[in-house]
Amino acid sequence: MDLQLKDKIVLVTASSKGLGKATALEFAKEGATVLVSSRTEETLARTVEEIKQLTNNERVYAKTCDMSSVEDINALFAWIKTEFGGVDILVNNTGGPTAGGFKDLADEDWMTAFEKNLLSYVRTTRAVLPHMQENDFGRIINISSSSTKEVIDGLILSNTFRSGMVGLTKSLAREYAKHNILVNTIGPGRIATDRVAELDRLAASRQSISIEDVIKRSENLIPIGRYGQPEEFAKVVLFIASPANTYMTGQSLIIDGGMLKAL
Repeated sequence: MDLQLKDKIVLVTASSKGLGKATALEFAKEGATVLVSSRTEETLARTVEEIKQLTNNERVYAKTCDMSSVEDINALFAWIKTEFGGVDILVNNTGGPTAGGFKDLADEDWMTAFEKNLLSYVRTTRAVLPHMQENDFGRIINISSSSTKEVIDGLILSNTFRSGMVGLTKSLAREYAKHNILVNTIGPGRIATDRVAELDRLAASRQSISIEDVIKRSENLIPIGRYGQPEEFAKVVLFIASPANTYMTGQSLIIDGGMLKAL
């Protein structure tokens, strides 16, 4: 299938590692112009070079951006407008919020998670919409979590703000469909990333068991029987974010190997 990405400019935020990096790599394989961002310049530079080497696509560019900083987001899009004109496909991604239950978290934790994990998506979307409307084309993917379908104990910030992301997605999808701008949310289940490894370590410490036991228990809950790989998640994002997707919008999908029991 031709995903029609060779003339598209794609921005993947928080993409120096994990799901963001895997997604940027898949877009580069298809010949898109790929813009990556994260907080650390050195890590970003390595990511750009790695993607170029793996894909032979030289149209991979990077700029540092802390997604919790409005100044950084504004600077990112000022650079994009000057250098590229705008973004055709936006993949919103951030690191997960602080783990913890209700009693573990202070107002500062709630405000930080709101700014980083919800308001940042609002800000980036606001920045890309004029260009997308002008071209009568756009695709926006909001990377979320399986907590949008089934709450995860000990991750109350994710349960709260990722769910808000689903409401944002559905509202945007309905408002901008007339401009051929399709908006969807895609959440990972147990994908083998640094974030999941961190959560496994926390679970092992909390339960006084080994990390291996935590992983085994998790795998037993997944019908496919293993954690997913970042590239497996990224390939789903690739299609839904591409021009080949012409009718799916406003949806909230989970890539989890069948783990969730919720309908």
